[in-house]
Parts: sequence; structure tokens; C-alpha cells
Amino acid sequence: MEIKSLEKTSFETLFEGFSQAFVDYEIPTNPRKFQAMLKRRGYNPNLSFGMFEGEIIISFTLNGIGNFNGIKMAYNTGTGTLKRHRGKGLASKIFKYSIPYLKEANINYYLLEVLQNNLKAISLYRNIGFEITRELSYFEWKNEDLNNEIKNIETHCSIEKINIEKYPVSDFWDFYPSWQNSFESIQRINENFISLGAFVNRKLLGYCVFEPDSGDIAQIAVDKSFRRKGIGSLLLHEMSKLNKATKTRLINTDTSSSSIVNFLKEKNIKLSGKQYEMIKRI
Repeated sequence: MEIKSLEKTSFETLFEGFSQAFVDYEIPTNPRKFQAMLKRRGYNPNLSFGMFEGEIIISFTLNGIGNFNGIKMAYNTGTGTLKRHRGKGLASKIFKYSIPYLKEANINYYLLEVLQNNLKAISLYRNIGFEITRELSYFEWKNEDLNNEIKNIETHCSIEKINIEKYPVSDFWDFYPSWQNSFESIQRINENFISLGAFVNRKLLGYCVFEPDSGDIAQIAVDKSFRRKGIGSLLLHEMSKLNKATKTRLINTDTSSSSIVNFLKEKNIKLSGKQYEMIKRI
């Protein structure tokens, strides 16, 4: 067995290894979705590594490289091991092997997210120096389960497609987006996203960014002074009409923000699970 960079690994080999490693998980299982996921998360094959048995990839860590809150970081886009090779510490070996290469690329921080019920992974990450930075929630629902009653809005609100780069939408935030929901990640695959803005008297009071093919909401927020007036519901309603997927997902919302939880609760949407965001200085 040999650890080496994924720089020369074909997409077909990578996809086969990924599919086999995550055969018992709900993750993208077709090449197009997998390729979109890699692009969105900033996958860098030169700084990603795998354990090979001959030509077969048996364990891997796919690293995204980018800026997160102004700091250059590596991001764990996906770590997996084939079932028959689990429990041998291969993921830890690959991670340790990658550190000198990341440092050489002037990367001093490593970011990841892990499900709270994945106790083995959390223990592993803590043991190698990762610290929890915040707790994140995720929601997933069938489109038909959404109760999207629209409240009466005091003034006429129009929904239009927008370029979010032209508006100071961060003023609406209760928390900063996670890696895969950040502006940088959205811009990597901008052609897959639609951004909608809610305007009252030509003033932007709310917006959402979502991916119609997957039903994934990357960002949604409303001006704090105009919440609970139906603007968020109207955005969700218009977005749902453009959604091509059977389900909708809103992942990695900061649990310290009760506003999104209460908003979705009114829509008959319950919490699906929680993750930890963890960072290590390398």
C-alpha cells in the first residue's frame, strides 16, 4: 500500500473510490453531482491524498483550498475508507502525510465539519488537535411537507433574480456562512445557483441563494428590522417553484441563531441533525 497525491488520479478512479467508501451513506452518488460537489468545495487534487493498493484507491482525504473569513485554509471535502479496510488508522496516516505539503503551500489551518453522532470521528479529530469552533444544524424536508403560508405583507414585495455581489447582504446575517455556503464556494460554481432578492419600494430586504438541481439552500436571510412580516416565506415560496429536486436542504446554520430554527418550525420543518465545525492549526 502506498500514499500519494491525487494529482494524477483520474476522475473515474476517484469517483469509484468515493462511491465504494460511502456506499452506506446518503451522499452524491452520480458523477455529475460528485463533480459539482468537488468544484463547489474547492477541491485541489495536488494537495489531496489517497492510500492505494495497486491501482485501487482504498482510503482518501479530498482537500479543498480557499479563504475562510479572510484566512487561507484547507477544508476536508471528503474523507473515506473502503469498508474492508476500516479500523486500520488509514485516514490518520493520510492526514499526517499531507501536513508537510499543506504547510509548503502556506496553509496553516485545517477546517472540517463532522456529524455529532459520529463519535469515532470526533474522538479521532480531537486526538490529533482539532478544536470545536461552533455547532451547526441542518434541515432536510420533502417539498410537499412544507407549510408555506404567506402572511400579509404591509407593502408590496417583489421577488427578482439578483446578483448578490452587488448588494451588502452580509448586513442581514446572524452568523457567517460555513465553507460550502460561503460566497467563495458559491462563486466557484455560480452557474448552478439562482439568487433571489425581496424588494419593498426598490429596497432589498431579504434574499436567498439556492441550487435548483439539488434543492440546496446556501444562504437565506432577511433584514432584521423587517422579519416576521412574510418576506422569508415569500422567498421560500418563490424558490420552491424553481426547485427541481424532490427535497430541500438547508445545512450548516449556526445553532446560536434561533431565528432560522423558529422560522422553519413555523413551516413544519424539524431539525434533521447537528454537526461540529472544527479547526486545527497545522
